[in-house]
Amino acid sequence: MFSGIIEEYATVVALENEQENVHLTLTCSFVGELKTDQSISHNGVCLTVVGLTEDTYTVTAMKETLERSNIGLLKAGDKVNVERSMMMNGRLDGHIVQGHVDRTAVCTQIRDAEGSWYFTFNYPFDKDMAKRGYLTVDKGSVTVNGVSLTVCNPADDSFEVAIIPYTYEHTNFHTFGVGSVVNIEFDIIGKYISRIASFNS
Repeated sequence: MFSGIIEEYATVVALENEQENVHLTLTCSFVGELKTDQSISHNGVCLTVVGLTEDTYTVTAMKETLERSNIGLLKAGDKVNVERSMMMNGRLDGHIVQGHVDRTAVCTQIRDAEGSWYFTFNYPFDKDMAKRGYLTVDKGSVTVNGVSLTVCNPADDSFEVAIIPYTYEHTNFHTFGVGSVVNIEFDIIGKYISRIASFNS
């Protein structure tokens, strides 16, 4: 489980295809603290450390992950938002994030807000999925590339988030442009509420 508070961004060093899996090797400042079998969120996708060197670590993404997220679009040199799993004896500064990406979305607009930025993301609307909680609500929580954010101006197939300079600089948001593909995880609490409500309808 994660909080959506990104520690830093890691850099992809190498990718290796093995049948339908992809092994990603990355480097970041806390490699020396990692151990095999540890869970790390990569752009919001929970992946397990399967190998370590002195300055890199390797994780494996399977076909399901590659099809549902932007992990399959990564290439050497790309920056990836990373967060180690949450310690249960600390504050939950973001919101409850599972690291289970629901779908991808596309950045369709970036607006300057005189020091901050508004990013708009679009995704295909699916009425059945929306009934099951796969949607955004005004001032609710959403995870974009692993970053816990507050929703602004939600619509059936889009939402907006406001990004302050610190988040812009310390995550891979500063690499986004119109057309960038991001990972989305909708709020798990909303999914549970929608599921419970479906039994009463």
